[in-house]
Formats: sequence, structure tokens, C-alpha cells
Amino acid sequence: GLPPAMSANGHRVMTVSPRYDQYKDAWDTGVTTELQVGDKIETVRFFHCFKRGVDRVFVDHPLFLERVWGKTASKIYGPVTGEDYKDNQLRFSLLCLAALEAPRVLNLNSNKYFSGPYGEDVVFVANDWHTALLPCYLKAKYQSKGIYMSAKVAFCIHNIAYQGRFASADFSLLNLPGSFKSSFDFIDGSDKPVKGRKINWMKAGMLESNIVLTVSPYYAKELVSSIDKGVELDNIGRKVGVHGIVNGMDVQEWNPLTDKYTDVKYDATTVMDAKPILKEAL
Repeated sequence: GLPPAMSANGHRVMTVSPRYDQYKDAWDTGVTTELQVGDKIETVRFFHCFKRGVDRVFVDHPLFLERVWGKTASKIYGPVTGEDYKDNQLRFSLLCLAALEAPRVLNLNSNKYFSGPYGEDVVFVANDWHTALLPCYLKAKYQSKGIYMSAKVAFCIHNIAYQGRFASADFSLLNLPGSFKSSFDFIDGSDKPVKGRKINWMKAGMLESNIVLTVSPYYAKELVSSIDKGVELDNIGRKVGVHGIVNGMDVQEWNPLTDKYTDVKYDATTVMDAKPILKEAL
């Protein structure tokens, strides 16, 4: 819901997501790019559709498309609920690298107000641990070479319980300079995947981004209030500052005034009237 709202305010907006399915409206752009992931060079292809004023871009690679549902009934993050794919770090580092390339290499002309590549003067909104490497790669692989010098990153936390904690030795898989290691360094007592020193993607995302956001002012306060509420990243939240922005509701996706499953219909003007009725129903 956020990207169409931003587009309606006059911004040029692109979303970049893994191509987890054969999305019927997203067509092959014919644009490919080679990216180093771990010790291999991987080729990704970009698919695209234009909806509600937003360029929807999908990163096509077997690491995404071959894993999800289909005949194997596998899922996005792991073969079964609660279990990760062993190569999740490679999968999401690939997503981050592709997201950094998309604004530069895609020549998109669907929007009547904008045309051509987005270029380098952009703001990236990185969501949760899966995209936490983006600000690190932005600095290490682009800004160090004079590219994307005006680009900024807003890192948005939706649920701080999911942080992307991995074995400390896995830092070498990320192809980042050693100077970034301290941003990932993390110690906890959990035995998944190993006890003691680990790397923490979300910690790095918080430290390396220009601003850290979350989904409400109340949750922003909660995240920095205690170790439990901040799930051991409360100190990092206090260090960088967490800004809460109230989650919006996209009434084109779901409208409580017209939803057939909602017993009490309401909108922004009548929600106070509906509260007593809802309480009685409960």
C-alpha cells in the first residue's frame, strides 16, 4: 500500500522483490546483470509490470523461483515452517545486490510523468533483515567508487524478533570489507545456529542506514525500552534512534466500509461510533 501512496504524492516509485512465482502481469524486460554472490557469479533477469503508478520489478533467479510452493509445497524462507534454507544468506544478498542495480540498468517508460532509468539520485527503503545488506553494499560497492553518492537508505523494521542471526564465520559469504564486521558482530546465548558470537544482519542494517523506521510511534518506543522488547537490539535502537510512522491502510486492497466479512462497517469518520458495538460483540 505504501508505494502507490508515494506515487500519488508525485514520487517516482519502484519496488524490487524476488520473483517467487510466474506473476502473470510481469513481463521479461530482457535486462540481465551479473552479480557476485558468495564465491560465484550469478546472472539475474528483471521482470516488470506497472500498477497503480508503481514500477513493480521482480528479480528472476532459481534461488527464488525454484523454491516456492509448486509440487514440493516448499515455502519462501525454508522447506517447512520454522526451518531456514541453508543458503538464505546468499539468496537475500542476491536480492540486495539486484535492488541496487535495478534503478541504474532498467529503462522503464510506463509512467507518463517519468521515463528512462531512475539513475542514482534515489532513496532506498530496505525492509527487515532480508534487505539489511543493502546499505552495506551501497557504501562498499558503489559509494566507494563515486556512484550513488546522493543516495540514502531508510531501514524499516516490521518485527524486530526476526533479525537474520547467522554463524560468525558466515561473514565471509557476504563479500564485504572487514571494516563492516563490527556492524554485524553480535553475541547471544541461543544455540541456533551456534551459541556465542554471531553475525546479525538487522544490527548492521540499523547501523549502516541513514535512518531507522518502524510501523508506529508506540512500537518505536517499545523497541528501545528493554532487552526483551528490543530482542537484544534495544541498545542499537537507542544509539541510532528509531522513528515510528503509523501503518496506513490501503482501502483499495481492503476497505472495512465495504468488506463482506466485517459485521460492523466503518470508515475514518465513523470508527468512534463503531467502537461500542465492537466491544459488545467481543
